[in-house]
Amino acid sequence: MLVSAASVGALGGNAQAAPGPGGGPVTAGPDGAAATPATPAAIRARVDALYRRAETATQQYDGARQQVGAARAAVDGLQDELARKTARLDTTRDTLGAVAAAQYRSGTLDPTLQLALSSSPETYLAQAGALDRIGDRQAAALSRLAGERRDIEQTRTEANGRLAALKAAQGRLADRKRTVQSALHAAQALLASLTPAQRAAVDASDGSGGTARHSGGAATRGTSRARLDADPAPSARAARAVAFAYRAIGRPYVWGATGPGAYDCSGLTQAAWKAAGVSLPRTTYTQINAGTRVPRSALRPGDLVFFYSGVSHVGIYIGHGEMIHAPHPGAAVRIAPISEMPFAGATRPA
Repeated sequence: MLVSAASVGALGGNAQAAPGPGGGPVTAGPDGAAATPATPAAIRARVDALYRRAETATQQYDGARQQVGAARAAVDGLQDELARKTARLDTTRDTLGAVAAAQYRSGTLDPTLQLALSSSPETYLAQAGALDRIGDRQAAALSRLAGERRDIEQTRTEANGRLAALKAAQGRLADRKRTVQSALHAAQALLASLTPAQRAAVDASDGSGGTARHSGGAATRGTSRARLDADPAPSARAARAVAFAYRAIGRPYVWGATGPGAYDCSGLTQAAWKAAGVSLPRTTYTQINAGTRVPRSALRPGDLVFFYSGVSHVGIYIGHGEMIHAPHPGAAVRIAPISEMPFAGATRPA
């Protein structure tokens, strides 16, 4: 059941493997004819490639969803601010209306004629002072009205810009969601084309069926039991983050999830460190910059370990070359060696 280079290339491309005579997928040879059925390892590689594509898109989805939330909050805040400013504008208009009514009631006669017609010069002088004060208030109100109108226009312009940003972020969110779903559907269709025996062989090649060596015995990878000889965490916060990750073992991977019932990879690390009192950003490519970079040789429990050239996956290091991570859809949070994926870097949250 060996696969030719052409067969592996077909598995790595966009085309899906077609079912073979025994129900399992086969790959096309160079001439387009059906070739030898793919090995479980080759099928696993294709499924993993689809999962990696989905996970990269998931991180982009998480980032776009965060942008949508921020943009929506900004729009809501600006709309509230606009309502408050409009209410102040209405109050200023009411003030001007009262001034205008007072002027109307006082008449518009020439001041000299008003003095001549007045039965009491003292009464006239008192009225004239009141009108001067009204005039001052009117000038101040007019100035305030002009300023409030300019302020409202600026706020409205800013709100329209934020609304456009929100719509753009929503569009990116929808695109990322379609990409994730497309990759996951392709992986699920490929797995569904296998016979039960082939599916079992592919699942066994996933790593979840292996063992993680502990001193004093072996434990099935995915165990929730902490090692007795575990490396000490560098801080109490790191120890709490690791303890949270152990408690999350067995929870399902769900893309976009941040707990408590399910997690994606960066959702798990974010939740673990949040339980330790540290706020991490949402995505792998922002989490890698949230803390102090550490070399692979200096890893300590609680450190975040990142994988692949695009920094599309993250786990939480627990010592002895192992991590706890949320691998991919269909696989629960589990313990795994950091050597099973291409290492991209590590960081130690503060």
